[in-house]
Amino acid sequence: MVVSDLRLAIGQFLRRLRTEANPSELNLSQMSALARLEQGGPTTTADLARLESMKPQSMGSVLASLESEGLVKRQPHPTDGRQVLFALTKKGIEERRQRQSAKHDWLMAAVGKLDPEELQILAAAIPFIRRIGES
Repeated sequence: MVVSDLRLAIGQFLRRLRTEANPSELNLSQMSALARLEQGGPTTTADLARLESMKPQSMGSVLASLESEGLVKRQPHPTDGRQVLFALTKKGIEERRQRQSAKHDWLMAAVGKLDPEELQILAAAIPFIRRIGES
């Protein structure tokens, strides 16, 4: 029962967080690719596909859509002239910042509705949730 309830609660929480932080209606693959590029810097299509457990052709479609929106750009690979790296544009960086800010703002407002006892319970649960996530 605890496992089912936790799975449902986390799923609902993540869906709500994504909804609140997705003003441009990017899909999950697009959002994830932007996050990977922000965290890891310029990357090839094949490397991004591997990181996201996708086929390179599928990642190519994701990157093409992000490129058409002006969120990513191509740049030459520094050591292999046959490859191309994808990097965030200024617009892509701003999109990520807005998304992070929207997530933070929503979560602050939601947590702000908790009474002090509920807030203590939530704070006490964080190490357990983190440990489950790391296992």
